[in-house]
Parts: sequence; C-alpha cells; structure tokens
Amino acid sequence: MEEILTESEVKLDGVRQKILQVAQELSGEDMHQFHRAITTGLQEYVEAVSFQHFIKTRSLISMDEINKELVFTTEDSGKENKTPSLDAQDKHLVTWKLKVTPVDYLLGVADLTGELMRMCINSVGNGDIDTPFEVSQFLRQVYDGFSFIGNTGPYEVSKKLYTLKQSLAKVENACYALKVRGSEIPKHMLADVFSVKTEMPDQEEGIS
Repeated sequence: MEEILTESEVKLDGVRQKILQVAQELSGEDMHQFHRAITTGLQEYVEAVSFQHFIKTRSLISMDEINKELVFTTEDSGKENKTPSLDAQDKHLVTWKLKVTPVDYLLGVADLTGELMRMCINSVGNGDIDTPFEVSQFLRQVYDGFSFIGNTGPYEVSKKLYTLKQSLAKVENACYALKVRGSEIPKHMLADVFSVKTEMPDQEEGIS
C-alpha cells in the first residue's frame, strides 16, 4: 500500500505542475471567464486527491487543504534571453495559484463516492470485510452533507445526489449481507454481494 501511495503522490505532483502551467497562463485574467474550460479537470483532481487522502486517513480532505497544495512559488531571474544567474540576490520569488471553487470541490467529492464503491468491491474480493463498513460510514456522512444542500446548491450538485445515494445504498446493502451472512459466504464469492440490484425510486427528493 505504501508503494501505491508513493506512486500516486508522484503522479499527483505531475498533475499539480500542469495546474501551475494553467495558473501561469491565466495570470491577470478573470478566472470566472475561463472556469468552464478548467472545471472538469479540477473536479478530477479533487476526486483523486480526496481518494488518496481517504486511503491514508479514512477522512475527507477539506477544500482549504486542497487549495494549499495549489499555491506555487517559482524563481524568476527577471532577465529574458539570458542564462539565469545562480546568485539568489538576482532572483525574486513569484507566487502562482489556482483555486478550486466550492462547486469544483463538491462535484469532485460526489465523484469520489463511486470510486469508493469500487474500492469496496476490490477489498471484499480480496477477503477484506472491514473496509466496506468504514466506507459505508464515510459515505453516509457525505450523503447527509449533500442532503443539506439539496436544491439550494448548484444544479450539477443536486444531479449528483441521486448517483451518490445509489453508491451508498449498494455499499450499505453489501455491508448488511456481510454482517448477516458473511461467515457463510465463500471468500471467492464475497464480491457478489455488490451485484445484488438496488431498487431506487425514479425521482429523488431534492432533485428537479
């Protein structure tokens, strides 16, 4: 697991370098004007970072914690078309930042729930029956938080609520089966508890 987390950190650092390039490109521009072009990428970044954070801590990373990692400091010699001086006095530090918005954060966290459901399936398939219960508790807390937002938030957030509840229901149903029949199910068939169809209403409250 440590090896996987180390590899994920290297890849996330690479993504952050791409975000730095975007921040430099949009320096001095109105971020709201270009937000639609970058929001999907930021949501994917939030999903990846929050997934890594959950694996490490079994908790949800905050938006402030994410944005702290998106503040970059680079050295600028201030001299164009010349070899940069090695003298630190000839350089000054330049700060770049690209903030994840509340909507980026919420939509990224909503997508995280699907990734956690797949994590449960893989864990159970490997004979780990503790992870699904940890994930179930976490997903319930996330869902309760999204429920408070409901129709008062952006339309995209309310759309995600239904998918989020589907993931929660599948994990909770699987946990129920594991709790009641876990000792009776052969290990190689444990993952099948996630294949049971979860009946969901066509229209969820709070979704228009």
